[in-house]
Parts: sequence; structure tokens; C-alpha cells
Amino acid sequence: MPSLKDLKTRINSVKSTQKITSAMKMVAAAKLRRAQEAAEQGRPYSDRMSQIIGSLAANSDGVHGPALLVGNGKSDKHLLVVISADRGLCGGFNGSITRLTRTEVSRLQAAGKTVNLLMVGRKSADALRRELGKLYIDRLEGIQGTNVSFADAYSIGATIKNGFEAGEFDVCTVIYNKFVSAITQEVTLTRLIPAEVESGKELAVDGATANYDYEPEEDELLASLLPRNISTQLYKAILESSASELAARMTAMDNATRNAGDLIDRLTLVYNRSRQATITKELIEIISGAEAV
Repeated sequence: MPSLKDLKTRINSVKSTQKITSAMKMVAAAKLRRAQEAAEQGRPYSDRMSQIIGSLAANSDGVHGPALLVGNGKSDKHLLVVISADRGLCGGFNGSITRLTRTEVSRLQAAGKTVNLLMVGRKSADALRRELGKLYIDRLEGIQGTNVSFADAYSIGATIKNGFEAGEFDVCTVIYNKFVSAITQEVTLTRLIPAEVESGKELAVDGATANYDYEPEEDELLASLLPRNISTQLYKAILESSASELAARMTAMDNATRNAGDLIDRLTLVYNRSRQATITKELIEIISGAEAV
């Protein structure tokens, strides 16, 4: 049985931890609103870009189109862009990305594919370094947060485009957490190269489908838009990941604060019972001594 001093020290320690988790929850909640708005406002741009590319691809030569759209005819080398957080204390946010990355690498390697990893964020890069560190081509930090810059996404997109044109890989896929709600984040895989094209989905204006004539030709427009599409989809993924990280941290710190409160209640109950038992024991000793005299 711990002493009263040990129990008091433990209670004070848990109270200090509770103050920290409560503060982190409030900070994450304050930042989440702005990050959520940025993610939701970025979705129409990426969705519209995908629709335009799908419309152009439907009217172009699907066999001899740009390589970023139809690929280079091979799928032997894969690049996975893994987006995780730079910090922890956000529940299973980073763990879900790490597990899916490990599963996807194992699946591709079992199929005889060559896999490389571009790690965006520190936590998954550290978690997989011992096991898959030899597959890293680069690791980037300090990109996510409430002030995500399109310039960072553009820089990563340029690196991916140049690597594809140099023949370093044939297929590129990004893995990230998509923001659904404050308590739900969905791990998502999106193929960047060749670009994902939603078949049978036409451009619409105010809910009504519309036919477009493009000038210049579709293939020329695709050659210009496809590199921008890589950066746009990466920017969307980083925004979604940043919002998901803050939501996961807010939820995790809220649970930690509640658990700390429950632990304080239990320790206080034990402390009071131990203190009462000590007082009772001392009274018995005093009374026994007085009777002996």
C-alpha cells in the first residue's frame, strides 16, 4: 500500500498532466476550425480539376495521350508519398498511416514490384525507418499545420514529375488521412500518376450537364493541366491531413483529460481511505496506551 505522501504526489502529478492535456485540447480545437475551413474550401478546386481532366481525357486519344494521364506502359516501379504528422499525441492518426504504408509496401513487393517512399511528416518516417528506411528517397518536415503553403505542394509535385520523366518510377500514389469529422478520419490512397479519371462523370454547371468545346486541342490542354493536377491533389492531401491531425489530437487530448479526472477521483478515494485508516489506527494506539496506564 503506497504511503499518504506517495498518493498525494501522484494526485498532484496527474492534476498537472490534466492541465497540460486540457490546454492541448483547447489549442487543437482553436486551430482545427481554420484547418477544417481550409480543407473544405480546397476540395472544390481539386474535384473540379479531376472533372476537367476526366472530360478532356474522354475526348482525347486515350491510348497515345500524355504519359501523366495514361502512364508509360509499365507498372514495375512504385512511389508512395506518405503524409503523416510531425508531432504525436494525436491518437491513432499516425499509426493508421504507418500500418497502411507497411501493408501496401508488402503487397507491392509480394507482386514483384519495386517500391520507393517519399515521407512527408516525421512520425511515420521514424516509425518505418528501421524496417523500410532503405526505400526512402527523401523525408520532408515542417510542411503541415494551419498555414499550409501551395508552394510546398508545388515543390513536391515538381519532384514527382521530374522523377517520373526520368524513369525513376512508373506509378505514384499518395497515402493520407482524409478529414471526415472531428472524430473520424479516413485513411485514403489516391493515385497521382497515371492520373485517376472518373469515367462516366461529365462536367456540370448548376446541376445540369454541359458539353464543352476546348481550344486548343484536348491533348495540349492535358499536357498543361496534368502537372498542375499533381500539385493540386497533393495540396488537397496535405490540407486534409493537417485538419485530420488537429481533429485527432483534440479528440485524444479530450479523452486523456477525462481519464485523468477519473484517475484523480480514484486516487483521492484511496487517499481518503488510507488517511482515515491511519487516523483510526493512531486513535486506537492512544486509547490502548491510556487504558494500560
